Amino acid sequence: MVFPAKNEPTPEKVALGKALFFDKNLSLDSSIACTTCHLPELAFTDGHVVSPGIYGRLGKRNTPSLLNAGYLDLVNKDGGVKRLDLQALVPIEDENEMGISILSLSDRLSQNSAYQKLSQEAYGENISPKTISHALASFVRTLLSTDTPYDNYLAGDSSALPPSAKRGLALFESNELNCRACHGGFNFTENAFENNGLHENYKDLGRALITLDSLDHGKFRVPSLRNVTITAPYMHDGSLGTLEQVIDHYEQVGQEPRRGQSKKIKPFALSTQQRDDLLAFLHALTDNIYAAEVP
Repeated sequence: MVFPAKNEPTPEKVALGKALFFDKNLSLDSSIACTTCHLPELAFTDGHVVSPGIYGRLGKRNTPSLLNAGYLDLVNKDGGVKRLDLQALVPIEDENEMGISILSLSDRLSQNSAYQKLSQEAYGENISPKTISHALASFVRTLLSTDTPYDNYLAGDSSALPPSAKRGLALFESNELNCRACHGGFNFTENAFENNGLHENYKDLGRALITLDSLDHGKFRVPSLRNVTITAPYMHDGSLGTLEQVIDHYEQVGQEPRRGQSKKIKPFALSTQQRDDLLAFLHALTDNIYAAEVP
């Protein structure tokens, strides 16, 4: 992980960020904290199709996991934020999420002596828009996914994966399914933007809202598959409720491609056993800290 020169991690910065992350006073009506939509027990997602914000207003996209967010080149599903240090400003100021200007929030928190103390310890200055956003980023960079059965298997523990998951791993890495073309690397994402054929008529233009390029219509950042078994529902709009439905989707659009769909999606057909094996492998991407939460 590469840290920004102006926000190298320290325990003090993380402490300030953690305090902010769990504080509902970061929202206009003091009803929504960062953790309201990013629950630790759900791998920092919330289980909603789209998250309710202040006054019950609904967001526009499904909440992403924050685990390993420090490795992202561009942040948010459309890549509209270039640095994690700036990302917190988006939900804080979004009228459907926390709904407060960062300047108003800074003024509010400056009345809190505990925050002033934490900010001085972390940055040598009073609480401000910069220290708020930078501290939150420092905390988020500590949220890591590195301790799954799959990771233990790679480290040499051949018993970490049951036979079904090993067969699922072989399927996942096969040329037939081509999963690794998008979900590559240790974090199971190439950090690229792809159109996965979810819709032919785009209610949300995705990456094209940032690039203004029609070729980017319907493209979204490929999410990591780490802890995917506990981050339902799936897709940028939360429209698929189970992993079984996700596999069905890719099987369908692989055989019948949709307009604008990524060429990386190949046609395939799985037997019942192969489907079960693939699901077993995906379960093996759940961090051990969360494994007890999986039904």
